[in-house]
Amino acid sequence: MSEEENKVGVFTVTDLGQSMEGDMSSSKKKTDVFEKYVQPCLAELFGTCLFVFAGCASVIGNAGSTGVIQPAVAHGLALGVMIMVFGQISGGHFNPAVSLAAYLCGGMELLLLVPYILAQMLGGLAAAGLTKAVFPSAMYDDSLGAAFSVTSNNLAAVTLAEVIMTVFLTLVVCMGAINSQTRSPLAPFCIGLTVTANILAGGILSGACMNPARAFGPAAVANHWRHHWIFWVGPICGALITVSIIRFVFGDKKIRIILK
Repeated sequence: MSEEENKVGVFTVTDLGQSMEGDMSSSKKKTDVFEKYVQPCLAELFGTCLFVFAGCASVIGNAGSTGVIQPAVAHGLALGVMIMVFGQISGGHFNPAVSLAAYLCGGMELLLLVPYILAQMLGGLAAAGLTKAVFPSAMYDDSLGAAFSVTSNNLAAVTLAEVIMTVFLTLVVCMGAINSQTRSPLAPFCIGLTVTANILAGGILSGACMNPARAFGPAAVANHWRHHWIFWVGPICGALITVSIIRFVFGDKKIRIILK
């Protein structure tokens, strides 16, 4: 074999190796993008759908009763389980207010904030549609499809109740899952219990929504928008108050912006 043929053979083998390395690198990048951006959004969509479905079903099944134990337990258990299942993939937010608080406390990337919220809204919408599909029309209509309904004329008090309960929820989320000094493996259990406690405490005041995605899905499917703004303003204001408390007072050195 001539020297020129040897060179051709060497170049061919080298090019093949570079091509294989390039294919592996491209495949790894695709996997990284999927696991970093696509999979978390899908987890938020699917988890929100299951959580909202369980919550809506419990409300419709509890229609006609003056007690809130059934919705409180169902919402709390469903949320805790979904966080346990999807927490390692997406953080287990299932709530635009929680995602906002998590981002502002350094618990997630800005690039994921809007996709998370859109996935949660779509999950809530899908859950409300599934709820309408499985329940008899009479039961569904009697409970307004589990959409939140404000009976009090004191809208300021109702909004304040949503703010306070959302502060409680987002504080538990951020301190239990993001802040390094207080982070705990029991966070999913604590978050679920917080939702249960809030519904037991404030369910008769505002419905204890704390979650715009939970409010949006049933409202859209049942076309019930009366005072719907409360379930956006209250949770968002509550999330911002929590962020201020953690950033200035209770956060670790990485999160706190004063006296580091």
